[in-house]
Amino acid sequence: MKILFFYPENPLLLSQGNHARALALLHYFKDRNINVDFVSENDNSDTSNLNQRIINEKLVSSHYFIRKFTKKKHLLWYFFCFSLPNKLLSKQRQFNRVRKGQQKDFNRILQNNSYDYIVISYACWAPLIENNRYLKKAKLIIDTHDFLTAQFIGSRDFSLGKSFETEINLLRLFDSVITISNEERYLFSHFIGNKTALITHPLPNNFFKSNTNKVFDIIYIASDNPHNNIGAKWFFDKVYPLLSNAINIVVVGNVTRTIKNYSNVTKIDFTENLDTYYANSKIVICPIFTGTGLKIKVIEALSYGLPVVCNEKGVDGMINKINNGCLVTDNPSEFANYIESLLTDTSYYESITSASKNYFLENNEKTEVYKNIDKLFKK
Repeated sequence: MKILFFYPENPLLLSQGNHARALALLHYFKDRNINVDFVSENDNSDTSNLNQRIINEKLVSSHYFIRKFTKKKHLLWYFFCFSLPNKLLSKQRQFNRVRKGQQKDFNRILQNNSYDYIVISYACWAPLIENNRYLKKAKLIIDTHDFLTAQFIGSRDFSLGKSFETEINLLRLFDSVITISNEERYLFSHFIGNKTALITHPLPNNFFKSNTNKVFDIIYIASDNPHNNIGAKWFFDKVYPLLSNAINIVVVGNVTRTIKNYSNVTKIDFTENLDTYYANSKIVICPIFTGTGLKIKVIEALSYGLPVVCNEKGVDGMINKINNGCLVTDNPSEFANYIESLLTDTSYYESITSASKNYFLENNEKTEVYKNIDKLFKK
């Protein structure tokens, strides 16, 4: 079996949940001895060294690039060949990320190779395969990652009807549509039927990595994006003042750029290995109010058997909303009380960690998730 897997960025840059998702699929292909050609954008930066690691670690057989489009360098092309035609034809430009030269680069890969499956990440990259005469007999699969219509609500000239119709029509181009979120599977299945497959995020069981003597009471992992920035501000403005100063907190990820210095908060901008921090933490928090899709950081926490305190958005995409190891509230006082209870009541802490482990083993442990992916690729 040979697969072409398109993901625009470098999945080894584990600064975002979507990268972790793409990397998890690459690990599945490796574990199943599937031959994979990987395609991404070439941003001509230091990440090329990381891209070489994808080959060195035998996650892929070959790594191809399509050129990176820079709007500043191609203003005339962008206006006359993309922006203006889309406006005149009333097309939703947010759903087409293909720019100058990229289709040509992608077609060259297809012309020189034959594939059993072509996997595209994100509906906005679906135009790469639309009416493409070089697909040959490849089965087409899309990993949606997210419900993009909801992501584009704040865009200029947003139209709900046009956006949703465009997204569904793009998904219909594929033989199978992967969703990571249970809500998105339910939504899409009404319009594209049994093409939809729920593939939850697969992770190894990390229970054994947890240390007995924890260094940190709370761990908060987040990248620097608008969704996380809103959540971080809410937590430190409204919840943090309600907590004891004796509670030791570690924040990991470049969301630290937006967080002030506190005496009991350790800030780690970047780490390649989160194991040490998860293993040495008692509780994971996920303050978040916006965005769509499954929160990978929540599933990562459960893979270590840790309890999670989060807002209602934190359990988006999870198969079960209760008895899953997550304590959920949008109320600052309740959020703080959950944390205090977990840290002071041993039996309560153990009951929530037990629920965390049970949920993970039933829904996200990789050997179980792999069985569902096997069905998709007829393994």
